[in-house]
Formats: sequence, C-alpha cells, structure tokens
Amino acid sequence: MTAAAPATSAGEPLRVETLPTLPGLGSLYARGAAASGRIAAGRAMPGLPVIGQGRSEGDGEPAPLTLPDVAYRVTRVPTAELAHHLHDYQRLLHEPVTDVLPAGYLHVLAFPLATAVMVRGDFPLPLLGMVHLANDVELRGPVVVGDVLEVRAWAQNLRPHKRGVQVDLVAEVRRQADPDVGPVWRGVSTYLAKGFHLPWSDEADAPRDEAADADAEDRAPAGTWTPPLPTGRWALGPGTGRAYGAVSGDRNPIHLSALSAKAFGFPRAIAHGMYTAARALADVGHARGDAYRWTVEFASPVLLPGTVDVAVTPDDDGFGYVGWNGGRRRQHFRGTVTPL
Repeated sequence: MTAAAPATSAGEPLRVETLPTLPGLGSLYARGAAASGRIAAGRAMPGLPVIGQGRSEGDGEPAPLTLPDVAYRVTRVPTAELAHHLHDYQRLLHEPVTDVLPAGYLHVLAFPLATAVMVRGDFPLPLLGMVHLANDVELRGPVVVGDVLEVRAWAQNLRPHKRGVQVDLVAEVRRQADPDVGPVWRGVSTYLAKGFHLPWSDEADAPRDEAADADAEDRAPAGTWTPPLPTGRWALGPGTGRAYGAVSGDRNPIHLSALSAKAFGFPRAIAHGMYTAARALADVGHARGDAYRWTVEFASPVLLPGTVDVAVTPDDDGFGYVGWNGGRRRQHFRGTVTPL
C-alpha cells in the first residue's frame, strides 16, 4: 500500500481543516441518519437540490457524484489517559495486555474522524446502508501509551462497482513529535453504496475488482468452498456486539440486539466486521512483529450468538487467515498479515 498525498479527483491537493478534538460517534451517527434521509429524498425526487448531490442536470438526472475536497486533521491527541481503555480493548480482542496500541486499536481511535468526513453535507453517499467491503492497514512501528498523536482522514477513489459505487475512507496517525516523517499507521476502509452509478472508464473493458469477486464467491451455494483445517474456533455470545461497541464507540443498532437488528433486515444482531478482523489479527500473535501490513475482505456477516471457525496459515510473505461458518462452509472474512 503506497501512501499517496491526499488530492481531489482532479489531482489538486485537498484543503486541510483542523478540528479541535476527535468527534464522538454518537452525534455523528445522528447527523449521518439525517444526511442519509436527505440523499434518499433527492434520489426519489431528482429535480430537488440535495445536500451531498448538488442540483440536478437539465435533463432531470442527478449531478455527478463528487467527494469533499477536504481532509480533516486533529493535532495533539493524547494517549496517556488511554491505558485502561486500551487494556479493555486488548482483553476483549484477545491481544496481550501491554501499553502498545495494536493496529486495530488505532483504527478505533481514527474511525470517528473518518466518519466525520462521511456525514459532511457535501459527501454524496448515505452513511446508513453502506456496506463495509475491505480494509488495508499498515503499521510502520510501535505506538505506545504516552505518545501524542496527530490524526487525519479524508475520502478518495470514488469508482464504479457492479452493484453501485465504491469509495475509500483513508485515515492516518502520525506522532506529533515528528509529523513530517509520515504516518506511523495508515488505514484504508472501502465501502459500497448500492444503487448509485458512476460510468466505467471503458464499458468494454470494465475494471475487475477483487471485492466484486468476493461478492460472487459469497453468493455461491453453501458447501461449494472447501475450508482449510481450522486453527481455532470462536464462540461468540449475544453480547459480543455490545461489548465491542462499548470499547469502539460504534453502537450501530445492527450490532446491539436481535430486536434492533431486525429493523434493518437482519435476523439477529451481527458482529462488527472490525471485531472479527482484529480478533484474527490477534490470533496471528507476536510473529507479526511491530510493523506489518494487515488486510481483510468481508464476505457474509457473523450472526450473534454464533460460532466461527478460523484458520491462520503461514505463507512465504507472512500469514493468511480466513473465518467461516463451519456448518454451512460459508466464508465470513479473509485476509493477510505481512511483517514489514
């Protein structure tokens, strides 16, 4: 993963807007719900101006989708008071309890700033209903309790997908003591907004993307994929989503209870994708080292309560991992951990 400088689709540098503190996810979700409603209303009545999509073109079609030309930044983020919270996270995710912040915890720290980008009035896609497809993370050295950090986030790479539109939300963490050295942690989260449209650059040669292929594999009949020999099995109780929500701040209703999940079309609560990815990262253990690249692609949700079979397999570059429903042989997630 290369760390390109944030830029607009036209190649111009993004303007940087500094916020006083990292925002809270609760208020962001409320704003996201309101913005999602406005975007949905504008799609139903395309002649109206809609925040996030602009005015319609003369033929009644919605204006082209464009991403905000801004990167958010929060400086002087302290970590000295995070030890108790960090240790709660480590116990929940089965990480060693130390003062070193794992890559998954740094995602938790930076995620609210990325969410703040997604609830801006000029962000063209609805926060509610977006599907989390994948993450690509690099940790380039240890971050420890007591480090003072700078966090940045922006949106980039709006592109077509066979089921809608994909977008990347990028977050970076720098040490405040040496911000010009570059990020010590960088995460790219890829989301899909179904039902939106962007033209392929060449309809005859539409780009093939791995996330779309993963979609196709997930829709294959249960039992057509042969899983490897499991190296572990997770028994996830009904409160798993509430427990991760408490340490991450992500209290999306689909994760909290069967009743609230059913309102969004799920038969039961589902585990957070980043909980399962970070739990797999913990299963890799100390062999990943202090610097590593960590990727994950999400396939089908993990219903709670539930049991997940997991296999962590060494390879030439590091480790591969996969999690599945043992009874149905349906993949939930897969990824890699590569020491740097």
